[in-house]
Amino acid sequence: MVLMNLLKDNFGRKFPYIRLSISDVCNFKCGYCLPNGYQKNKGDNRKFLSLDEIERLAKGLSELGVSKIRLTGGEPTIRKDFFEILKILKKKSGIKKTVVTTNGYKLDQIAEKLVESEIDGINISIDSLNKEAFKKITGHDRLLEILKGIEELQKLNFKNIKINAVLLNGINANEKSFNEWANFIKSNEITLRYIELMQTGDSIDYFKKYHISSKVFTNYLNENNWIFQTHGKDSGPSKNYINPNYKGKFGLIAPYSKDFCKSCNRLRITARGDLRLCLFGNTGINIRHLIQRDDQLEELKDLILKQLKFKKESHYLELGETGLTDNLSQTGG
Repeated sequence: MVLMNLLKDNFGRKFPYIRLSISDVCNFKCGYCLPNGYQKNKGDNRKFLSLDEIERLAKGLSELGVSKIRLTGGEPTIRKDFFEILKILKKKSGIKKTVVTTNGYKLDQIAEKLVESEIDGINISIDSLNKEAFKKITGHDRLLEILKGIEELQKLNFKNIKINAVLLNGINANEKSFNEWANFIKSNEITLRYIELMQTGDSIDYFKKYHISSKVFTNYLNENNWIFQTHGKDSGPSKNYINPNYKGKFGLIAPYSKDFCKSCNRLRITARGDLRLCLFGNTGINIRHLIQRDDQLEELKDLILKQLKFKKESHYLELGETGLTDNLSQTGG
């Protein structure tokens, strides 16, 4: 049975895609997110969503027509019950696609288990193929381990692998870095997506120092014969490019570009059960009280549907608005 997507806002946008954070803890210290490492919010003592809560939430979302859930963090694999969560989403929720975003920590050790869990895709954050630059950005010397993890996934014939790199002026936003990634994806069936640096409440100085327009990468793509490719209804915001001489693809996420929000198709739920209509929205509502019992699903769905009327037309990032987002780990980036 094909469920009709009931999640629709006042601007005609539909939302088949949910980004579900299961932890806001991260073990990396990326300059654009958590430069001082994870700091516990002493004003919020709520625990992360439990297995039972996640199962009820996923079932409700499925009945609203959601077809894809992305598990995010912080770093989602930090949770000891991470693979149990994957099992719930794959076997008990009715959600068609379950994908994961990770920093790749211990990827080489868990690659086989990830494939066995039957996930439908994985996004791995690697901001540079240069070992020293990677260490400078993340605070960790783990590049080779992460690349080994990707090799392990490929050996197991896992196909849907994407790598995310935040575009940073003076670090990786140059032709040398672009060419390094081009050489990497020439023989690897992997999509490399550059993400334009976004300003958050805690990163204003960092943003001023390292932000550069995504046009620097668009120009590179155009000059090197990359061809724009359309994408599916439950895809993320990436504009993808193909080249017949390459096995892999390039992608670009440009949140400051004109009309970026017109194609928005995703909502976010934080690790403590807050529904966020936008990564940079000013409003959010807790839905956790409606995933405590199985008989609450209708009430849960009704609340989510009603909240959509408050979703704004744009995130207004270009006006300097960062909403409730102090750092990206809070809402899964």
